[in-house]
Parts: sequence; structure tokens; C-alpha cells
Amino acid sequence: MASFEELIAEGSEVPVEGWDFSWFAGRASEERPPWGYAGLLAERMAALAGVPGAAALDLQTGGGEVLASIPAGPPLLVATESWPPNVELARRNLGRLGAEVVAMGDELDDLPFADGAFDLVVSRHPVGVRWDEIARVLKPGGTYFSQDVGDGSVRELTEFMMGPLPADDGPNRDPKWSVQDATRAGLEVVDLRQFRGRMEFGDVAAVVVFLRKVVWIVPGFTSERYVDRLRALHEQIEVSGPFLATSVRFLLEARKNG
Repeated sequence: MASFEELIAEGSEVPVEGWDFSWFAGRASEERPPWGYAGLLAERMAALAGVPGAAALDLQTGGGEVLASIPAGPPLLVATESWPPNVELARRNLGRLGAEVVAMGDELDDLPFADGAFDLVVSRHPVGVRWDEIARVLKPGGTYFSQDVGDGSVRELTEFMMGPLPADDGPNRDPKWSVQDATRAGLEVVDLRQFRGRMEFGDVAAVVVFLRKVVWIVPGFTSERYVDRLRALHEQIEVSGPFLATSVRFLLEARKNG
């Protein structure tokens, strides 16, 4: 069995650009929502394929891995991304679809597109959502479709590393706030589904890679800064088996009427 030091070194060297999680196979697992976001996304994109003038936008595409899985898209397909290493990766992954990848300065900047430009706007696990901008760039009758990370997702790992989190009575990732904000922006929420699933981390290297990749779970994480907590986690896994956490997701679809 690899030592703590060997596992930390391994986890610190794994590339973390993009949203490809294949490295985790056999080392960490996450129960997936039953609705199958990628399949539903492919259906919506395929419905626009070949429709003259149809256009779709994928916000915060990461490395374009999920969007690249669709078999076909509309005549105009655009994706945005703010992290420079992901921009180049997305351009490679989405080249087959002829998609344009637009680099953004920040996820919450105004969208650099005309009013009413898109029939469909999508996003998987957005860091933040500019509902006013989504409503602006959608055509009348257009749809916003997303899968979001819900409130308290992987909280068990966050609190193991950082200690108990303070109670927060303000807006968070509870879907009720998304519904409220979408409605205020003039959109009608037509579908909302929620899911809680099991996550397992089989060794501390998987934890290190996960925290380097999903940076909001433990803000400012480095293996050097959290070495004592990582050692405690390593020892717990050796004694008790995989570290367990909860994945929280919600699916939301909203329509721009008028």
C-alpha cells in the first residue's frame, strides 16, 4: 500500500484542467442523478440540428467535455469559459461540432452576445448564474436548461478539512433561490428536480485531486496548507475504509415566454 507521502505526491501531480473525471475510476465514485443530464442535453441540441437560424449557448463549458458528447448541434453553437487552460481544451474538444468558444474574463460578466440571440442556453454545474443576462440573450420561447450543484454538496469533506461551517441564512445553492431569481428575470420555471447521492473517496490522493479540481469545496486548498488534515483523513481511511460524502444536484429548466 502506498504511503501517505506517496499518495500526496501522486495527487499533487495529476493534471486538473477540464472536467474529465476518468482518473478517479477505482479510487473515488459518485452516485449520478437518475435523469441523465448529458442525454437530455443531447436531445435538446438534436432538436435544433438542421433548423435554419437556430442557435445554442453552453455557459461555463469547462473543457467542453459534456457538450462534446452530443451527436449534433444547431447551425450556430457557442460556448463560454473563463479559465484559460480550459478555453484551449474546449476548442479542441468542440472542434468536431464546429462550436465557437468565447473566452470570458469572469463567469458573471455580461454576456458578449446580442439580445435574443439563442434558442437554447445550457450550463452544467455553473459557478454562478446571471439570470438577467440569460433572459436577455434568449429568444422569445427559448429555454434555459441546467444541472446545478445543490446546497451542502460534499459538505462532509469541507467540514473535515476546514471545521464546522457557520449557519448561513442568506441565498445559497438551494434551488428555491434559482427559481426566485429566474422568475424575477422574466423566465418561467417548467421543470425542477432534486437529487442526493453517495460519494466515496478511497484514498487521500483522490481527495487531493478532487480539491485541486473542484476549487470551491475548500477555497485556497493546497496539500501543504492542509497537510495535517490530509494525514488525519488518510489514517481514517486506513482504519475505517472510504471517506463518505453526499453529492447534491438539481435539474432546472426555464422558458422565456412572449
